[in-house]
Amino acid sequence: MTRFVLASASPARREVLRSAGIDPIVRVSDVDEDAIQAALPDGTSPEVVVVELAKAKAAAIAATIPELAADCVVVGCDSMLLVDGELQGKPHTAEVARARWGEMAGRSADLVTGHCVLRLQDGQIIAEAIDCSSTTVHFAKPEPDELDAYIATGEPLQVAGAFTLDGLGGWFVERIDGDPSSVIGIGLPLLRRLLGDVGVAVTQLWGHPAT
Repeated sequence: MTRFVLASASPARREVLRSAGIDPIVRVSDVDEDAIQAALPDGTSPEVVVVELAKAKAAAIAATIPELAADCVVVGCDSMLLVDGELQGKPHTAEVARARWGEMAGRSADLVTGHCVLRLQDGQIIAEAIDCSSTTVHFAKPEPDELDAYIATGEPLQVAGAFTLDGLGGWFVERIDGDPSSVIGIGLPLLRRLLGDVGVAVTQLWGHPAT
């Protein structure tokens, strides 16, 4: 049986997978995302940035799971919001979150998510598939007291772009153009294709409990 390993601490990604029939084994990488991004050449495209981060996360976990490496796929993802040509990750502080909402409220931005799928058999990586999804998010303009309340919850501080679609931030999203699961952090249509590229049908993974 092929195991599915999610190289992410994101509960939202985990819930997307569970709702879609896959109960992933969760392993959290400790890669330095800022260092990886800083090491990329100047002018690296946003799509390549998020894919390289996803690859680093998947590779870090693939090297630390000998008990699963007989037959598994390791999936890494990284999401960032592209606003005015600049990538925005997690704000971490209320001040940064407020500034970002000042830039994007009432406007549109692209949520880009890099995906990397590694296929492991007998302890070796035998196949890799990578790609990036992009979905346009159209933001509402929260009232000042609404934004204060949202930031006070802490939710926007630890998510890419300072918003969620599937949580409290969903109240402030007018609409999206693209895949909603990708905005949450893991695009199911793209992931299905990437799994197929490494020789795993998504239906093989349905219903198997994490162990």
